[in-house]
Amino acid sequence: MKSWWIEGGSGTLEMREVATPEPATGEVLIRVKAAGLNRGEFIRGHGLHAPGKAKAAGLEGAGEVVALGSAVKGFKVGDAVMGRTMTGFAEYSVIAEGETMPKPASLSWEEAAGASLAQWVAYDMVVPEGEVGAGDWVLITGVSSGVGVAALQIAKHLKARVIGTSGSAAKLERLKAMGLDAGIVARGAGFAAEVLRVTDNKGVRLAVNNVGGTAFPDALASLAYRGRLGIVGYVDNTLKAEIDLDAVHAKRLRVFGVSNKLRPLALRAATVAGFMADIWPAYASGAMKPLIDQVFTFDQLPAARDAMESNAQVGKIVVCMAA
Repeated sequence: MKSWWIEGGSGTLEMREVATPEPATGEVLIRVKAAGLNRGEFIRGHGLHAPGKAKAAGLEGAGEVVALGSAVKGFKVGDAVMGRTMTGFAEYSVIAEGETMPKPASLSWEEAAGASLAQWVAYDMVVPEGEVGAGDWVLITGVSSGVGVAALQIAKHLKARVIGTSGSAAKLERLKAMGLDAGIVARGAGFAAEVLRVTDNKGVRLAVNNVGGTAFPDALASLAYRGRLGIVGYVDNTLKAEIDLDAVHAKRLRVFGVSNKLRPLALRAATVAGFMADIWPAYASGAMKPLIDQVFTFDQLPAARDAMESNAQVGKIVVCMAA
């Protein structure tokens, strides 16, 4: 089968011909229909790839189940599914049963491919970690990113109020149609004062930092008493930032990271189960759909990555297989 591989040092993408994988115990094998791009996979500073070593690429995908490993009970051959996979940019890929969801009929293959990992990360940050509820203020830096839009959708589903930052006024205007309550044109730092103005100087319950170290001080300064700051992305390639310890101390703040890099399958599966209970029904009913910005063909993955790294998109970029 054809499979895209990424070299850890240079980030070079290479199409390879490799053997079709066999599902192990607790895994399903899918014929991939579409797969989503995730920026973290392509940022070498994230450490998802060891320098000098190449590995199969693709962190989320959607497709049809073609084989089952032993002990799989929740799916059967022929099921349409979506989920987290480390080899999504391939003709076939395996997914752990605990990270597999049925694809709602309301979603296209391309939408399903963009409704897995980024949505689960956003859910993990907003619901179990952020404990966001109705009426709470949420700040999302880099709100037009895949995780940013997912966090916006989930926060609005919970009836929260959302402030987003972006370097593009046009992107913020577009997201107002999806419920964005306030947009701040800012690239990196310089938004805390406006966040406090919008929230009547109270601050936000949760700040989602998709940008990185340059946005960290302002995100921290934007928090309300007992507020929470979730770290998820580094589009600025800045992994260091100063921290106002007095503010953390006095306001009883919480700073946390959201990453699956070191997380065991059992905990990842627990997040998927929570998402299935709280958010998946909105997909099934058609009330919620991931925002897909661009769709490329499978052999256009390098061009799709270029489009993502241009920072022009609003939502997810996906690649799809030929019909």
